[in-house]
Amino acid sequence: MINDDSILVFEYFTASGEKDKCIISEAEALIFALLKDLSDFDVDLVINKSYENVVKDYENVNPILIDCDVIDWLEDNAANFNKAIFIAAENNNNLYNITKILEENNVKTYTSSAEACLKSSDKYETYEALPNDVPQPRSFRFKIDPKGYWKRAIENLHEKWQAEDPLTPLKLIIKPLVGVDCEDIVIIEDIKDLSYDLEQIFPPGSRIIVQEYIEGTDISVSLISDGKKAIPISLNQQFVELKNNKGTYEGGKLPYESKYEQEAFEIATKAVEAIDGIKGFVGVDLLINADEKDIYSVYLLEINSRFTTPYVGLSKVANFNIGKSIIELIDGKITIDDIDVSLDGEVEFKKSGDLLEIRRI
Repeated sequence: MINDDSILVFEYFTASGEKDKCIISEAEALIFALLKDLSDFDVDLVINKSYENVVKDYENVNPILIDCDVIDWLEDNAANFNKAIFIAAENNNNLYNITKILEENNVKTYTSSAEACLKSSDKYETYEALPNDVPQPRSFRFKIDPKGYWKRAIENLHEKWQAEDPLTPLKLIIKPLVGVDCEDIVIIEDIKDLSYDLEQIFPPGSRIIVQEYIEGTDISVSLISDGKKAIPISLNQQFVELKNNKGTYEGGKLPYESKYEQEAFEIATKAVEAIDGIKGFVGVDLLINADEKDIYSVYLLEINSRFTTPYVGLSKVANFNIGKSIIELIDGKITIDDIDVSLDGEVEFKKSGDLLEIRRI
C-alpha cells in the first residue's frame, strides 16, 4: 500500500551493503545528515540490514532493511512509492540508472532528472551544452582504439592548441569521459611523454576527454536548484591530491574566502541553469586560475547533478534546513527567493585513513 505522505530515502552504498570503510564513512555522513534534515517528514529509509540498530531510534523513519543491491530492490519495489530523494554517484551509471527506474515508475524525485544526470555525467556533453560565456578549459573527446591511432590524434590536437600560443608550454590532462572523485587522471607535461602506457589506465575501448591543463586552486560551489533557477549556498575549498596518475579527493573546507567568490557563484549558477532538469542539492567543480594575466580568473571543470560531500559540512553551519528546503521548493511551497542561504561558522571535512573527519573551525 502506498503512503502518499512518505518519502523514499536511501544512499546507494549504505543501502547496498558496501564494506570498504573509506567509501562507507563518507556515505554514512551523507545519509545521516539527510535524515537529520528530513526530521519533519515521514521517511521510508532503504538501508542494509547491518544498520538495523543504528536507524531504529528515528521516530519519523520506517526502516526498510535489505540485503541486496539497491538498484535490484528498486526494480521490484519503486512502484510502491510516490516520492523519493536519494544519494548516489556516477559510478557504473548508478546515478542515471536509479533516477531512470524512479521516473519509469512515476516516482516524484527531489533530485535531478535522468536526462540531466546523463548529460552532466558526460564531461564532453557538459562542455558542449554550456554557453560560451561559461569559461571552460579547451576540451576534446577521444576513444582509445585498439590499433593505437589515439596517440597520433592527441599529438595532433596538442600541436594545434600549442600553435595558438606558442610561447606558453601546453600541458594536457586526460580523464575518463564519465568519472567521479578525480579518479584516473593523467597529466601530460610534455607531449613527448605521451606513450602507449596510457592504455594501462585507459584500456582500448575507453572513452576519454583531453583538456588543456590549467594551474590553479581547486574549488567548488554548492547550490540548490528547482530545475530551472539555482541559488549558490557556499564556495568550498577542495583538497585534491594528484599523485602517480591518480587524483584523490580528500575533502574540503567551507566557506572558502576568495576575491573570486561572486565570479565563481555566477559561473556555477549559469552552468546549472543551462542544463534543464538539474535540481535539488548539486555541486559545480571549478578552478581559480593561477595565471592572473589570463583573460579568465575562474574556469568551470564539471557539474555534479547530485548530493556532494560539502553537504555534510553545510549541515553543520547552514542557518537553514537544506533538505527540508529542497522538498518544499520542488513541491512549490516556497520559491528560490524565499531561501535564506546564510551560514554561521566554518567547517572542514577531510578523509583520514578510513574515516571522514568533520570539524568546525
